[in-house]
Amino acid sequence: MSNRLPRDIAATDADEEKVAAAAAAQVVRRLIVVLLLTAAALDLTRCGLVITAARHPAPTAGLVAAGLAAAALTARTARGCQVGQRWAGWTALLIGGASAPQAAASGFSGPYTIPDTATAALGLLLAITILATAGRMDRRHTTPRIPACLDRRATELP
Repeated sequence: MSNRLPRDIAATDADEEKVAAAAAAQVVRRLIVVLLLTAAALDLTRCGLVITAARHPAPTAGLVAAGLAAAALTARTARGCQVGQRWAGWTALLIGGASAPQAAASGFSGPYTIPDTATAALGLLLAITILATAGRMDRRHTTPRIPACLDRRATELP
């Protein structure tokens, strides 16, 4: 027999809900971090391909600099996502939304076909993941917050 009062049981159930919400938010965060790190790796792959296939040094240097900057921003966003920074969710959404047009701008030609296709698909998957989980991690609040999955308040344990 348990000597707990009903209010003790209700408090325990509430704690279990918070733990479950925190665990779900952690899984989503890890998925988003993996997607961002994969996007950074694809940016670096594209930089390597530009260096090997380039003919003119000036445009090559510009493309490599842009690719390295994109990879650095994506890696920084992944770190922010990992620790639950709110700005990181917005930045990840922008990175995901911009990946497909950026990949399409290079034309899917020559040696860039595979990284461009992967970048476009990954960007769409990243944006969909963030939008699908926005506002769903903490069901107590009905007002959607984009991206609520990366909000610290939804993942803090008591």
